[in-house]
Amino acid sequence: MQESQETHISNHLEEIVAAVSITPRKMLQNKLPQTALFQPPREKLHLCEEKAKSYSSSHEYKQALQELVRCVALTRICYGDSHWKLAEAHVNLAQGYLQLKGLSLQAKQHAEKAKEILTNSIVHPYNDNTDVFKCSVELFHTMGRALLSLQKFKEASENLTKAERLSKELLQCGRIIKEEWIEIQTQIKLSFAQVYQGQKKSKEALPHYQEALEYIEISKGEKSLECVPTLRELAGVEQALGFHDASINHLLQAHLIVLSRNPSQEEAAVSAHSVACAAVASGRPEHHDVAEQYFQDSMANLKDAEGIGKAKFLSIQDDYCHFLQVTGQKETSLWVPAGAGQWGRAQGQSQARAQGCAQTTSDVSQPTCGLGPFANRKVILGKENAF
Repeated sequence: MQESQETHISNHLEEIVAAVSITPRKMLQNKLPQTALFQPPREKLHLCEEKAKSYSSSHEYKQALQELVRCVALTRICYGDSHWKLAEAHVNLAQGYLQLKGLSLQAKQHAEKAKEILTNSIVHPYNDNTDVFKCSVELFHTMGRALLSLQKFKEASENLTKAERLSKELLQCGRIIKEEWIEIQTQIKLSFAQVYQGQKKSKEALPHYQEALEYIEISKGEKSLECVPTLRELAGVEQALGFHDASINHLLQAHLIVLSRNPSQEEAAVSAHSVACAAVASGRPEHHDVAEQYFQDSMANLKDAEGIGKAKFLSIQDDYCHFLQVTGQKETSLWVPAGAGQWGRAQGQSQARAQGCAQTTSDVSQPTCGLGPFANRKVILGKENAF
């Protein structure tokens, strides 16, 4: 453990040294003018902040992390060791570490450093300290997420509660507007839901997912792509609680959103497959048609795929054969490979069918058992960062 920490410190020092110097070769690669070498620190800091945002938005998290490390070094140069902006830079770096798997400990360490700086920072009594409070909200939320990743659920919940309480006080005092508060609440509610879900407390997680979805729909719209990850996680909780109609409905809603964004064939297949698995997991005959339709839609999107896509096709085909066997269609399952060419359906037809199914299914309050090999299958095929 000590060796690991020493390695981390050594690597961190190397990153800090690299942060304050950009070589001409690197500048040429990024097509930056040579005059950037002689930029004042604050201008260079602004440039690094913009680059970090750009890399993060394009999911280039390693490159974003490098820029965030530079931001910490440059912020220290510009503002000193006791300024709240240095705490903010550490919070941003902690969030960058959270975007990469396996670096939650580093995220926690930077959040702790930010807390130390804020505790000892000097704020002029006549200055507006709203930014300091907003930084504190981000700090508590980021610390909560880091602790969640480390499976320290009690401490995570305590930090999320602090973030929620402080953000509410800022709203009540008029320091932030309602729209900004909704954005903050969305992330906090999602994190709370994941804390409960990490402890297998689906019943407690459910209302937090529902609130998070409501906030996203208010701020981004019901058809926003940002709704999809939350809809899928919500559906997973509903399935665990036995609310299968609600689970299928939310996955159909997510599927419609995905189809409306011109997805790749693999994205469309994964989305359709999640609906099929949810329908099978209900164990109810009235959902068998939905399952069959979306298994076929999923395979249709991958029938000509190669490589990873082909492997995914075979996996879905295997699930479909299991479904046919469990529902008493063993003879039909023997013909599935030969019928692969018949699964080419247009996405427009799939979207229309999804709308029809969403209208005919309704919420249920009583849980039902799973079905055969699908009883413990997870609906969620992959989680996305809403952060």
